[in-house]
Amino acid sequence: MINAWLSRRGLKRRLPSTAAAADMTAPTPEPDMGSEAAAATGRRRSLGRIGSAMSVSGNARRPLRRGSTWDTRRPLLGGCAIAALLTGCASAPITRSGSLSSYDNMIPSNGMLAQSMIHVSKDEVLAAKTVRIVPTVFSQAASPKLSPKQRAVVANAVDRSLCTGVSERLQVVGPDQPAELTVRVVITHAAPTDEVAAALSKVASIAPKLAGVEGPMPIPRLPIGLGSLTLEAEAQDQTGRQQAAMIWARGANAFTNSPTISAASDAYDLAASFSGDFSQLLVTGTTPFGQPPRIPSLELIRAAIGGKPKYAACEMFGRSPGVVGFIAGRLGVPPEWSDRGAPANGQ
Repeated sequence: MINAWLSRRGLKRRLPSTAAAADMTAPTPEPDMGSEAAAATGRRRSLGRIGSAMSVSGNARRPLRRGSTWDTRRPLLGGCAIAALLTGCASAPITRSGSLSSYDNMIPSNGMLAQSMIHVSKDEVLAAKTVRIVPTVFSQAASPKLSPKQRAVVANAVDRSLCTGVSERLQVVGPDQPAELTVRVVITHAAPTDEVAAALSKVASIAPKLAGVEGPMPIPRLPIGLGSLTLEAEAQDQTGRQQAAMIWARGANAFTNSPTISAASDAYDLAASFSGDFSQLLVTGTTPFGQPPRIPSLELIRAAIGGKPKYAACEMFGRSPGVVGFIAGRLGVPPEWSDRGAPANGQ
């Protein structure tokens, strides 16, 4: 019966030797205590080998339980799947357009989504107390497909966010006042957002909510027609010497960038991301990537929701659309409609 049971599981009964098998099957005369002990030892070894083989066979066919190797692989497989989905993002080139006074001593410093080259003289930057921001401009070849109005709203979004960000440590002064640092930013590349793909993505994200269906997570946008943005920025001291510089590039992705129906949608969204990184370079004197998150001040929060900025000089870039802009963005309204931009008189 044991042989039949083992045969069904692909195992053969293994005995220690022919002599031991004969001892186990053939009738024998009454042995002495020494031979009986030896036979018992042989039988125990044989049964032990059979039990080991049965255990191996059972484990090979038995599903692994929670806490086993299979269970610990599940998060890894999920992470791989997410990483594969995140490849649905636009690429942005790292440029050297010649807008910076120097490209020397720049080193790579990349974040999870953005790539950059930076240079900073930490002691000199941290010693500065005042800063002046020159309005951002587009290079001639940056984005011929964006209209003048769209370019203006993207460039102003850079300046407004940058002015708010550096206010955490530096006093921002007007264009006609002396400052220890002068910041200049040039947009060297701005790939437009595909408006049809953005519209389809927005409909796909809103339709379930209108139908009363609430899913466990937001629906990602279509990973096609995504925009991107590349900028070159530097801060010079009063003698015109470069004290900090950054080349920053990032493409929109299907998860973190919500589209609006505008060719400037992603460039406008990424403008604030760049300004947050470059302002941190000037506030801390070190790379903004790989650092613990900073708690924003009340002035920063107030400016972000459309309130009065900390320094009057920032009024030249207008105020954030705040809650109105957030709602407009969720509905897909173009930023050139919802953002008033800089005041006409520059004040």
